Amino acid sequence: MGIADIVPAGVITGDDVLKVFQYAEEHNFAIPSINATSTSTVNAVLEAARDIRSPIMVQFSNGGADFFAGKGLDNSSQQASVLGAISGAHYVRSVAKAYGIPVILHTDHCAKNLLPWFDGMLRADEEYFKAHGEPLFSSHMLDLSKEPKEDNIRICVDYLKRMAPMKQWLEMEIGITGGEEDGVNNEDVENSSLFSQPEDIWDIYKAFSSVSKYFSIAAAFGNVHGSYAPGNVKLHPELLAKHQAYVKKQLGTDKEHPVLFVFHGGSGSTKEEIHEAVRNGVVKMNVDTDTQWAYWDGIHKYYEANKEYLQTQVGNPEGPELPNKKQYDPRAVIRAAEKSMIMRVQEACHDLGNVHTL
Repeated sequence: MGIADIVPAGVITGDDVLKVFQYAEEHNFAIPSINATSTSTVNAVLEAARDIRSPIMVQFSNGGADFFAGKGLDNSSQQASVLGAISGAHYVRSVAKAYGIPVILHTDHCAKNLLPWFDGMLRADEEYFKAHGEPLFSSHMLDLSKEPKEDNIRICVDYLKRMAPMKQWLEMEIGITGGEEDGVNNEDVENSSLFSQPEDIWDIYKAFSSVSKYFSIAAAFGNVHGSYAPGNVKLHPELLAKHQAYVKKQLGTDKEHPVLFVFHGGSGSTKEEIHEAVRNGVVKMNVDTDTQWAYWDGIHKYYEANKEYLQTQVGNPEGPELPNKKQYDPRAVIRAAEKSMIMRVQEACHDLGNVHTL
């Protein structure tokens, strides 16, 4: 039995999201969550997952949502980011089912100063729920990791209480993912903040589980956003096993992985670090930096291969009066970017064991 036997194709929510994450944990794999900024990047993610028969997550960051709506719009009160996220969600919903795979529709890293963005999306979720019996988005992430732990938990629980009636998933972060990611800058944090403690995980689990079972925790184990050569970032995924053991003991349960963990800042990670994180209960891993590069690399390689046809509208090595429209057609350029991104998304799926899991 595979995932396609337990959840439908298209955007899934509520119990179906829980089923997918639990299935991933039980079968020792994780699902990459890919940042999207356009219909083109959404399409690349969905095509990549379809062709290897795997579930996938599409996520919009605050900056990505702003870009989706159009950089010419005013975003002084997060209105463009709200509009872009909602527009992106409706687009994903309109095409996801056609790809024949389950899709979890997510938003990424909402820091405290971006809460107006979160509020706007949640209002859209509630309106959609009234009309359709499910929220617009499958899940959201609150990143209050820079706040004191007590405030982080309290604010998250307040939002979770609002999301729980819709069975909407909430991802939270404890301990800080270093580096910079789409406007959330943690480059100057103390090294000690890059590691969560077992007691932190238990405090979150205890507070959240009293409200809802639809949540996951992005625990910090040395993670850093951005692109780094392997070995330059010291990850300690073995800490996740200690967190699981601590929560397991507090609960008095036989379940090996009572906590569903999320892996942020994975660029430059070794395959073994990724595999160990999955073995310790990671069911989702964010991928952005590497797919951004892949998209650009597709454009760059297309240009290099067609350089002599991309200098003028008319005139190329085959003749001074021959047109170059086929080469400079944006569709040709963007498709090259998509194909490159598709390969990187599939690589992430392979790394996480998420291949032919339907």
